Amino acid sequence: MSPTVKAQPELAWLLKAPTSAEATPAVAAILERLAGGSALAEAEGCELMRAPLTDLPAICKAASALRDQGKGHRVSFSPKVFIPLTQLCRDICGYCTFRQEPGKAARLFMTPEEVLGVARAGERLGCTEALFTLGERPEQRYPEARDWLAHRGYRTTLEYLHDVSALVLEETTLLPHLNPGTMSNREMASLREVSASMGIMLENISPLLYAPGGPHEFAPSKRPAVRLKTLENAGKLKAPFTTGILIGIGETLEDRVASLFAIKRLHDQHGQIQEVIVQNFRAKPQTAMWGRGEPGSVDMVRTLAVTRLALGKDANIQAPPNLTPRDFPLYLHAGLNDWGGVSPLTPDFVNPEAPWPHLTDLARRTRAEGFELVPRLPVYPSYIAEQGWLADAVAPRVLAVAGEDGYVKEGIERYVPAT
Repeated sequence: MSPTVKAQPELAWLLKAPTSAEATPAVAAILERLAGGSALAEAEGCELMRAPLTDLPAICKAASALRDQGKGHRVSFSPKVFIPLTQLCRDICGYCTFRQEPGKAARLFMTPEEVLGVARAGERLGCTEALFTLGERPEQRYPEARDWLAHRGYRTTLEYLHDVSALVLEETTLLPHLNPGTMSNREMASLREVSASMGIMLENISPLLYAPGGPHEFAPSKRPAVRLKTLENAGKLKAPFTTGILIGIGETLEDRVASLFAIKRLHDQHGQIQEVIVQNFRAKPQTAMWGRGEPGSVDMVRTLAVTRLALGKDANIQAPPNLTPRDFPLYLHAGLNDWGGVSPLTPDFVNPEAPWPHLTDLARRTRAEGFELVPRLPVYPSYIAEQGWLADAVAPRVLAVAGEDGYVKEGIERYVPAT
């Protein structure tokens, strides 16, 4: 059975959002309080997530107004190359096709020469980010992974990641962004020395997801406690960090809000969360969740709007445009201010069925909604401007490619011809 997307109403009416006074009284009261400068409470976030569909335009208008206060009408993206260092993984998730077994993988690990080849090709196309995505600690599950690493003098995948990241940093102008899964304080401290930023998707803190039959039942590193600990480590080490939620994998709407507030509490304490992604589940063949209904654009719009209202005007909130190629411009009217990494060279290895939009098309569709597309680095401008967020060896590399505003020096003209 193929997956189904929930039936969607016409979304064009979101562009003509009414005032909060036209919402139901309970929602109007929440939005009026937020307009006065109050913070959204978790219970109120749940109420907005469950509000009638007719309230959604007002919720989106409030989220957009808040985004405009902090971010204006500039919407960023990161020109990147995707480097899947290894697709071996100790975890088994019910929706993942990135993970491969040793006998079926094209390679156990990319070699340093292969990594550098991809990075240099991206450099020629103007990319500034080298996104390293890899499976979680495969050496703990597979002797093949342990042997490959040991033959090259490494005990762990993260030790190898450190050295290939250093190679890209030294040999190219690309800045590494690392997504290696959970990390101890010691491991993260080491990787911070050779990267501009790092990340891990929280996905969700719901216990439903790792219960028997849940998508994370056989994925020990997806336990919320260990992922939240990784986010906490980033704060203590002052490492700019990306995280986010994955919607539609079996969580409740209240679980989504609880996960956003768990992120918020850590950021309020340490300031390390440079970006929050709202990503929609996509059902894939040959997975346990093939046939599961996918969240639609209305679900994404509502979740993005509540994310903005929960996290505030200064948060950077992203949704991947390749996962909803028809409707993604509507997300601009729900408080979004970033499209994430987009590659002119490499596919999205996590979602290979979903090609990136061409940058010319992304710029055109962003502009059509009244926004300006700007290229950014894998570390956001505020973390470049403030001392202490970048390692001593990394800071000069970042400053060499950053303009005065902290975005890519040459601007969008480097990627999209002037019209």
